[in-house]
Amino acid sequence: MPDVEQIPTLIGDIYDAALDPSRWTSVLQKTRDVVGGSAAAVFSKDARTKNLNVYYHCGGIDPRYQRLYIEKYEKLDPSTTAHVLGEIEETIATADFMELDDLQDTRFYQEWGRPQGLVDFAAAVLDRTATGAILLGVFRQHQHGLVDDDTRWRMRQIVPHIRRAMLIGKALEFKTAEADAFAETLNGLSAGMFLVDQDGRIIHANASGQVLLGEGTALCKAGDRMRLTDAAAARALKEIVAAASNGDHAAGIKGIAVPLTGRDGEPYAAHVLPLTSGTRRRVQAHYSAVAAVFIRKAEIEAPSPPEVIATHYQLTPTELRVLLAIVEIGGVRETSDALGIGESTVKTHLHRVFSKTGTSRQADLVKLVASFSSPLLG
Repeated sequence: MPDVEQIPTLIGDIYDAALDPSRWTSVLQKTRDVVGGSAAAVFSKDARTKNLNVYYHCGGIDPRYQRLYIEKYEKLDPSTTAHVLGEIEETIATADFMELDDLQDTRFYQEWGRPQGLVDFAAAVLDRTATGAILLGVFRQHQHGLVDDDTRWRMRQIVPHIRRAMLIGKALEFKTAEADAFAETLNGLSAGMFLVDQDGRIIHANASGQVLLGEGTALCKAGDRMRLTDAAAARALKEIVAAASNGDHAAGIKGIAVPLTGRDGEPYAAHVLPLTSGTRRRVQAHYSAVAAVFIRKAEIEAPSPPEVIATHYQLTPTELRVLLAIVEIGGVRETSDALGIGESTVKTHLHRVFSKTGTSRQADLVKLVASFSSPLLG
């Protein structure tokens, strides 16, 4: 397994991919090697439909097994609900949601995981969708072993940066950092964006940034410098921007997210993209800036209906999987086949669900789930 000293270089590559999406495959290859695994992917899963969408991937999942997963086994994968309900940026291993012996007894593992020599899967939520999540996942085979504390530590050093880079890349939505197109693109962003030098002087501000400066709620202009109205956040941002002038090794490890509170009491968030390394140097050379600072009002992430149900009734991940399967598929036998567990196990969990939710019939469960799917929750 590569030495952890490679992590700062990997972080720099991650932020280059924010500006050049063609680099994500290389980033995932390095992520796979640093974490320890045979393949890695960024993908989305939906707990309700069980649909899978792969955005970027690398490594040794045979195309035939990829096709089989989409056509047949994604609906049998017992990890879907656990992944969708996971905490953002926290590593989820198989042992976190079911016993390994139980997994190995499932049809999903017997027919899809075992033939590929897979023994574990390290995943982390990068962002939420209405009923699912976008995740980073690393597949582990026998030679890599089960996910352990070292694996989780390595994931923690990488996942926050992949999440931030993808959010920044989503906001920018362009494939190269050519300077002429850069300013025009940034003016179309809803988030305030400021190119700043190492002393915090504003080199360029997009249209939304000018609006934020005019409002003076989250930030203001002191001379030619940008200053956050939240004193603690201002100090943190100053340190990160100053460090950005020394490249990713200095700025990346310290983190680039700065929460702040505006004068109106509303929460805001600032994200910093260093511009002094890799592909981003083309932007830095044109603007003499060391960092791009994105500022916008923080949005509360609305939990998906399954997450709300699990929290409200204190359901375990397995109980929630059974509940959703009973509602979506229909009966004990069908749920047993879909989840790859015995009918007696399904009945045991179903009785616990009935007890916790105060219901006694499948029809009651359908009504319960429907009540949590109100548009008011979306």
